Amino acid sequence: MNKPGRVAGKTALITGAAGGLGQAMAWMLAREGAKVTLTDVNLSGVEALAAAINAEIPGSAFAHAHDVADEQAWIDVIDAAVAEMGSLSILVNNAGIAGDMAFVETDTLENWRKVQAINIESVMLGCKHAMKPLREAAPASIINISSVAGLAAAPGMGAYNATKAAVWMYTKTIALEAAKMDWNVRCNSVHPVFIKTPILDPFIAMAGGDEKKAHERLTRGIPMKRIGEPDDVAYCVLYLASDESKFVTGSEFRIDGGMLAQ
Repeated sequence: MNKPGRVAGKTALITGAAGGLGQAMAWMLAREGAKVTLTDVNLSGVEALAAAINAEIPGSAFAHAHDVADEQAWIDVIDAAVAEMGSLSILVNNAGIAGDMAFVETDTLENWRKVQAINIESVMLGCKHAMKPLREAAPASIINISSVAGLAAAPGMGAYNATKAAVWMYTKTIALEAAKMDWNVRCNSVHPVFIKTPILDPFIAMAGGDEKKAHERLTRGIPMKRIGEPDDVAYCVLYLASDESKFVTGSEFRIDGGMLAQ
């Protein structure tokens, strides 16, 4: 007899799922028994991913176009997810952008507002509009993808640092509110360091297209001396999505090879 998956019977909505971390999370949760609704501004990307997952695990994945900075889009995609999956018990706020890397005198209000809208306002909108179906499907879990950049600053990354720090603290607020209301909805944040996804492309470009050279530069401050793999993050998300973490809320999980332990 096959062993039930770690999230068997659960239903998840994952934003920014067309590639990178979102794609790894989608495969991980689906293979461990969850139904998954995948959203992204890249509709063809999530449709292709959903088709691939359904080819392996029939009927387990759904795809929708989704601008996470648009409130009505959140309402529509959550309604669709509940209709398709029957419930919503896991929300993964993964969508995000780095924005322009600029120092304070060269940053623009346009860049600042764009990064704020996608990285933190979307998290608020997701938590706000998903809370009712999450409560109805409890025990439920919200997993907000932040970054080590939300815990340790770097020059030229003001907009990104600010939003990722906001995700960290907003997560704690939601965790405490849900606990106070006895909703049985947990909320935690995940803080990856450099992970082998397209987000590293600008660093590779700065190294003249030399990936090995770029990775050597990026890992200088990482005790484990390597770039992370998408599954390193996906396994943490799987734990937080499962009932194995039923007494864990308001916490931050660093996936950083020991970087912030120094």
